[in-house]
Order: sequence, then C-alpha cells, then structure tokens
Amino acid sequence: MSISIQPQSSDRQETRLAVVPRHIGIHPLTGNIGAEIEGVDLTKPLSAAVVEEIREALLVWKVVFFRDQPLSHEQHVAFAKSFGEPTIGHPVYGFVEEHPHIYSVAKNRLKTRHVGELLIRPWTGWHTDVTAAVNPPAASILRGVTIPAYGGDTVWTNLAAAYEGLSEPLRGFVDTLRGVHYFTPPEGQEATREFVEKNNRRPLESEHPLVRVIPENGERVLFVSPSFLQRIVGLHPRESEQLLALLFEHVVRPEYTVRFRWQPGSIAFWDNRATAHLAPRDIFTQDVDRQLYRITLRGEVPVGVDGRPSTAIKGLPVGALADEKAH
Repeated sequence: MSISIQPQSSDRQETRLAVVPRHIGIHPLTGNIGAEIEGVDLTKPLSAAVVEEIREALLVWKVVFFRDQPLSHEQHVAFAKSFGEPTIGHPVYGFVEEHPHIYSVAKNRLKTRHVGELLIRPWTGWHTDVTAAVNPPAASILRGVTIPAYGGDTVWTNLAAAYEGLSEPLRGFVDTLRGVHYFTPPEGQEATREFVEKNNRRPLESEHPLVRVIPENGERVLFVSPSFLQRIVGLHPRESEQLLALLFEHVVRPEYTVRFRWQPGSIAFWDNRATAHLAPRDIFTQDVDRQLYRITLRGEVPVGVDGRPSTAIKGLPVGALADEKAH
C-alpha cells in the first residue's frame, strides 16, 4: 500500500518521506507529530522492507501508533528486536519477573501518589525516558493491555519542532549550553526510602547538550527533559532556573504535541531522542485499573552542535541485558 505525504511549509517538513511506503499505511494525526500505521501484523515477524518503512515513519513523525495488536510479552520483545537492542526493563526500577526486557507501567506501580500535593506547572510530569543515563534509550515501545473506558491518554511533544520554534538568537545561545540530568522526586514531594535505596544501588547522572543532533538526518532537537534536567552548566542558579522554565514551557506548547487515546492492543513507538511525553494524572482520581508494558531500545551517547558528546557524572551506560547482568 502506498501513500503520498503532502509537503509542509517549513524547511524541516519540506520532504516528509524519502521513500513512499509500499507495505504499510501511514496516517498523520497532526501537522508536527504522530501518525497511525496500518496494514501490518506485529504478532508475526516483519520483513526488512516493513521494518525500514516503519523506521523512516518514526524518524519523520517522532511517534507512531498501531491499533489492535494483542502482543504477548514474547511478541513484544521480538517486535522491539527488529529495530534495535532492547535494554533491561528499567536500569533503576527493575522489570517484570521472568521478562527482564519489559518494564511495567501500571497505575499503582508506585505505592503512594500525592497528586494533590504536587506543585503543578505546565511541564509537570513531562519527560524523556531515562535521560539520567549517558546514553538514554533511542526509542521506547509501550503496549496497552488493561485500559479504562476513558482517561489515561498520553501526550507526546516534538522537540525538533520546539527547537525550530525558538527565535534565532535563542537557538544560537542554547546550541552552546549543556545541562545536568538525574532522577529526582516530583516537585513538592520528598524522596521515599525506596526511591533513595534504588537510586543508590544504580546512581545515574549525566551532562547532556541542550541541543542534540540526530545522526541519521542532522536534525537538531531541544533535548530538555523537565523531569530529569535539573540545571544548566555554567549559569548562575537563578539564570538556570529562569531559562529552564522558559524552555520547559516552550516545548509543551500544544502545536508541538499529539494526544493518544489508548485501547487494549494499542502500541505507541516513539523516538526517545526527539520527544518528551506526559504520563496521565486523571486516572489517579478514578477507581479503575490501567496496565501498560514498555520496552526501551539501547541508545547512543548524544552529541551536541559543537560535536561534543554527553558525559557521565555518575553511573555506567545503559547496556544490553548481558551487560546489565555483568554489572
């Protein structure tokens, strides 16, 4: 099945797809981010041509969605391996028993939730996965299993579009900056004993460029993860705080985002290098269950506009499962 994507007005969007897909259908959801893919059965092995077309759609649309894909844990892992090397479920918080590549994203996976006590800002809860690591995951694949009748939608934002949306002088400035990322409790909450113990067992802290370059196409993305990025190197504390507040608010502007309503068997596959996403909060006010499962793919060390790679302050790179067991 072939599809023609109409070119957009900006230079970045001038050519959407280098190769017109012939094996899958691609249905964009917004002008900047998100597309649903049809015509493929993820429960079965994928051909090289289908993998390449999905990979290119992901590069263009940043997050792609599949419907009606009732995968088992084993099929989820097999699908992920078509696109890269799955990591351990989560380097700090563990994995599903007997399925070390899979991380449970359940409504009640944390013992306590104090939603009403949080300091809520426009960017509260937004994050890019595991940017505390020197090599954050290249991509994440999230599978919906138990889904409430309503609520629990997830939102993604396009960090390449956000970078382009900055003024030229500000782009030039952030191109030169680097920031420190590490795990921290949500703003307004104290670290629990469990949080401290797990982070002490596997401490992760890294310095990343605020703007990273995607190697496949040279695209620049505003690599700011509100839940992980704590300060900008070289700036006074007040300067860092104010600039981060501006950038965090900027990257979550609605025009850069797509909102996805989950159904059982839905799959979301996103480029973790070029997006941030928002975990839902509305389900914590409802007496309903919600169960998803995530796999992350091993990522490369980010490189900035100046060619400098990220550096680890604490901890080792997140590796393949064998590497993790060796640690």
